Amino acid sequence: MNPERSLLLVGATDETVFKAKQLGLYVLLLQHPTKVSAEQERLADRVEVVDYTRWDLVEPIARRLWDSPGFAAATSITEPGLENAARVNDLFALGGTGYEVTRRFRDKVVMREHLAGLDPDAVHARPLRGREDLDAFGERYGYPFIVKPTDATAGIGVYRLDGPADAERVWAEVRRLSGTRTDRVSTLMLLRDFLMEEYLDGPEYSVESFSSAGRHVVIAVTEKFTDPAHFAELGHAVPARLGAAVDERVRATVTGFLDRLGVRDGVCHTEIRIGARGPRVIESHNRIAGDAITDLVYSVYGIDTVKLALAAPFGLAEELPDRPEAHGGAAVRSVVGRPGDVVEAVDGVAEAQALADVLAVRISARPGETVRPLRDNWDRLGLVAVTGEDTTAAIRRGAELVGDVVKVWVKDADGRPGLAVAAPVSDRTVVPA
Repeated sequence: MNPERSLLLVGATDETVFKAKQLGLYVLLLQHPTKVSAEQERLADRVEVVDYTRWDLVEPIARRLWDSPGFAAATSITEPGLENAARVNDLFALGGTGYEVTRRFRDKVVMREHLAGLDPDAVHARPLRGREDLDAFGERYGYPFIVKPTDATAGIGVYRLDGPADAERVWAEVRRLSGTRTDRVSTLMLLRDFLMEEYLDGPEYSVESFSSAGRHVVIAVTEKFTDPAHFAELGHAVPARLGAAVDERVRATVTGFLDRLGVRDGVCHTEIRIGARGPRVIESHNRIAGDAITDLVYSVYGIDTVKLALAAPFGLAEELPDRPEAHGGAAVRSVVGRPGDVVEAVDGVAEAQALADVLAVRISARPGETVRPLRDNWDRLGLVAVTGEDTTAAIRRGAELVGDVVKVWVKDADGRPGLAVAAPVSDRTVVPA
């Protein structure tokens, strides 16, 4: 074992461990008890089962592994592991992104406060500590505005206030959620604090980027499909259908944002809206994107952002062109049902996965479950990811796959059968100015 090729990996999927081994790395995996799998135990060179979100538990294990067998880098590409991977970087002076910069990404209050002194167009934001703060923020900055957790993901706990009448309802929801776990599957993240910030209008996009020694490369701009009635994401498409001038503004906005936050190395996933004031950042994460966006990017650009993130600390990452070239299109379509319907069966997943133009099929719905109203990403029934001749063709193909091949059978309260569908998306024919 060569310590110079040894990686301390804080949290991972089976795929992440597999790709680290493909790179020839010796993998020391810190894995949460609810996430460890037989495949990870088979692939990783050592597995330490620990709640890796707790630094008091991670630090002594990291010190022990540093002494023997040793490691040259620590990283995480999963949200709950980012801060403690950064702490390990700082503890042993490993380079990479440290805790101070990682905290700017992870804590949205810290991010907004940091940007307020650097960006003249910074989004107005304040911590939410009491009921009266809602009224004060609305009076000072106007309506609508957003309330959301400071460090959650997947649209959980996000509310829009359109006027003073919404304050009591939103405050009740904040009190209900505070102290609860965000992820209905693994419960790795705890909701603690909330933030108020101005509402950004316009269609939503995400930007997938890779940084090396302060050079930021925008790999892809991803078109996102949302609904103003909730904060669940209904789909994604690559490359985003933007005109050249708007694309340039998006790239400049995001690279400037990354400079201000102080990130110099690694992958980032930045969410923006393009409204009347141009592109503005909603939030960002120094990790890969979720929702199969990595599959879309690899299909269209041939760039594996998971491997990039793992390879970079060892000098193994490929040097990217300033502007990677797109080949074709790819899209994710979310699968949704009517609230109150009951899932009866799921068919066609294996058949769909065998098709040449299908990148991924992930159905979370299980027979017997009741379809919930859409509030956040965990309320969806699943997703499909496909390729196409271009972006528009891929969006259309994803919708065809749901119902034609992948079938989530449901029944309503009267026992009448039906099928879940691909969430409807808007035809974005007008490029934002």
